[in-house]
Amino acid sequence: MGKKTLIIGGIAGGATTAARLRRRDESMEIIMFERGDYISYANCGLPYYIGNVIKSRDALLLQTPQAMKNKFNVDVRVANEVTKILPNEKKIRIKNLNSGETYEETYDQLVIATGSSPIKPPIPGIQADNIFTLWTVPDTDKIKSYIQEKQVKRAAVIGGGFIGLEMAENLHETGVQVSLIEMQDQVMAPMDKEMANLLHENMLKNQVDLILGDGVKEFHHENGMIKIELSSGKMVEADMVVLSIGVRPNSELAAEAGIQLNQRRGIEVNEYLQTSVKDIYAVGDVIGVEHYVTKEKTMIPLAGPANKQARILADNLCGDQKKYDGTLGTAVAKVFDLHAASVGLNEKQLKAMGKRKGIDYHTVLINQKSHTGYYPGAMPLTLKMLFDQEGKIFGGQMIGKNGVDKRMDTLATVMRLNGTIYDLEDLELAYAPPFSSAKDPVNMLGFVAENVLRGMAHFIEWDELDELLNDESKKEDVVVLDVTEDWEREAYFIPGSYHIPLGQLRKRMGELDPNKLIVPYCAIGVRSYNAARMLQQNGFGRIAILSGGTTFYKSMHYEQ
Repeated sequence: MGKKTLIIGGIAGGATTAARLRRRDESMEIIMFERGDYISYANCGLPYYIGNVIKSRDALLLQTPQAMKNKFNVDVRVANEVTKILPNEKKIRIKNLNSGETYEETYDQLVIATGSSPIKPPIPGIQADNIFTLWTVPDTDKIKSYIQEKQVKRAAVIGGGFIGLEMAENLHETGVQVSLIEMQDQVMAPMDKEMANLLHENMLKNQVDLILGDGVKEFHHENGMIKIELSSGKMVEADMVVLSIGVRPNSELAAEAGIQLNQRRGIEVNEYLQTSVKDIYAVGDVIGVEHYVTKEKTMIPLAGPANKQARILADNLCGDQKKYDGTLGTAVAKVFDLHAASVGLNEKQLKAMGKRKGIDYHTVLINQKSHTGYYPGAMPLTLKMLFDQEGKIFGGQMIGKNGVDKRMDTLATVMRLNGTIYDLEDLELAYAPPFSSAKDPVNMLGFVAENVLRGMAHFIEWDELDELLNDESKKEDVVVLDVTEDWEREAYFIPGSYHIPLGQLRKRMGELDPNKLIVPYCAIGVRSYNAARMLQQNGFGRIAILSGGTTFYKSMHYEQ
């Protein structure tokens, strides 16, 4: 008999470790403990089962204990909760939740893959049977049957992170009227505010009651209905509530065993995924990771990294010396009609780091089409990228109706390989009209970034322009130049702007004051860039192109 490896937790990290271990070592004794009744289920798919997008409940159960035993010869013990780790004796204590009996198992190697749990803050009235969290298969069953049995008409989702937004969409799919309440001034924290505004606009179009910058003070229960009292004093009524306030690592077992934790209660591991205690390892949501860009310690609870960590760990348990070298936090979500993706650092994080470390950065924000405009079905795509003077990429965010995921994957890959904005320009990507453009949106990010670094293009953001236009003392020094066609101006223009269509600009630039700041704009930014180059080479020294054009500018004023 080979070594004996015990694994605590049977979802992503635990189950993947077990399967890879068996593929590496047929003689190893592997026992996996899971306190729930299910292993290896698709928790990322749970909201879509509630929304009836995924019809089959069984489709979410990727492995059963019996199948795991038959295929991998892993002793899977569900409804068995590990209650104590005894590192000095190299054993663990387990409680069988069905029989109530307690027993012990020894180990040569121990893997902690206990994951994370939803945060349930001590808000008055939160402990009620119509207030739910969504994390496990039983959670899903409870929510789905409650909606059907009680014929829920109104639901409130607390929290605008990934799961909160997916739940809002899927509840809406079932015909429920949804309120989404978020304490911050935006949904989707990895996004910067202006990108999140695109999501806000679309949620309102989908009749979501979107409440931002307001937290829950108390839940009041009356005749099976919930009255949610917010910090502002506002009251929101609902038949049910789904909490999606965030997650915390399930690290209590590790802490009691004297295993070192980080400030956010995540288990500290080294590059080989070893904890501070000999022969004990950890993977997944429960561990702290190194951020691939900053090299600082952080917590990034995502399924992709958990699975990769598990594979590396299994190889190391079989004698390899593989390193896990950090997480980029690449993520994508479907939010009603839009797809939203992000990677690396956002501007809020860079500003905070700038104060600590003096980091300077540039941003570009561009509007592109998901494929060539002349081929039917092309959809707008907004891309934002952050980078430094040398071209190192810090992060990116993208929102659109299709083509978002492949662009984000491309950017994340370049970042993972330590590529720069110059590598984005060089990428040779698959092109045909139904799929992309000859200059892919990712190439365009590189081209625009290079223009910024070479001083060929200067941009002004929508809020900076608003600030200038609302300041009487600065307003006089600015000419907002509309370079769109007459028919476009009839549909929309920025108040106070001066109109010269791009095709007439060479002949009419004498109408502009070269001493003033000229802000050219068009629908997405291509014509205004051409206008800026023309003006710059004709003695106009102060030019700032409106980032994202009026398409983006209008979305930033969606409330109006």
